[in-house]
Amino acid sequence: MIYFFYGEEDFNIEQEIEKLKKGLDKNFLEMSFKTYNNPKFPDLISILRTQPMMFGKMLIIINCIEYFSKTFDDKEIKEISEALENNNENLDIVFVAQLPRDEGKKLDSRKKFFKTLSKYNAKEFPTIPTYRTAELEYWINKQAKSKKLKLEPKAATAMLTQIGNNLRQIDTELEKLKLMAYPNDLVTVDMVREICISNEDLFAFSDYLMEGKKDLALKEYRKLLEKKYCLEIVSTLQTMLRRWIILKAKYSECTPSELSRLTGQHEYVVKLTLQKLKPTNLKDLVKLKQNITEAEYKIKSGLSQNPEAEVENAFFK
Repeated sequence: MIYFFYGEEDFNIEQEIEKLKKGLDKNFLEMSFKTYNNPKFPDLISILRTQPMMFGKMLIIINCIEYFSKTFDDKEIKEISEALENNNENLDIVFVAQLPRDEGKKLDSRKKFFKTLSKYNAKEFPTIPTYRTAELEYWINKQAKSKKLKLEPKAATAMLTQIGNNLRQIDTELEKLKLMAYPNDLVTVDMVREICISNEDLFAFSDYLMEGKKDLALKEYRKLLEKKYCLEIVSTLQTMLRRWIILKAKYSECTPSELSRLTGQHEYVVKLTLQKLKPTNLKDLVKLKQNITEAEYKIKSGLSQNPEAEVENAFFK
């Protein structure tokens, strides 16, 4: 089978791939599951013609986002099409075009490569905007059920209020709430408020940071550390900074509805955020994001021995 998954919501894409992996023989997973990143054309054709061996089904993931910034000629498209049409019944191939979050980018559906893949099991995975609360709460309850958790009425609403629309972070918080609820399976609103960092907490911290009130910002950061590991704080702040940079850079040339689409936020939230960001310099936001990204890299690559201090230094450079 051929699949084509594309869009911004990487967490949902990963979950679909995990469902496909369940059909593989766990004893031969190293041989039956392969991932390739934008292979060159000759290698791509060779991969598409892979013949599964004696261990049963095989699953191949092809990250192909770079293919949409180039053009295959007619001969290459024909060769790709023929390889896909002759796909072995024991070979599942998933083309994945992962788009960056919160940038409002779309794949060019006019490209022949897009049209070729769209003939198969194509599915878009867009980010769910924060203003589509019913859809997000449905997702939260469904995800909780898959973890054998029950959410108290309004617990999903509380999670959405605290965390926003980051599905990966919501899933992580559900795992923590499961441990907190054990040996029971009921998650209450109070549990959510105790465990999950709220966007308001981050706003308070970032407000002080932008206003140059470093002593108060440091106090807020250390309060956040009582609930979260520093990289989780960074992950949430990176999302907020991306949105703020888009708003500061685009507000003079875009309508509120366009800004809403670009950031995935409700127009009312966009207006409030723009008001809050008025005294903030765009260059300062960009520099802060660069500092945080550098600190994040050092921590993840093992170059930093003190992650909390590394992040703290990034804030106050």
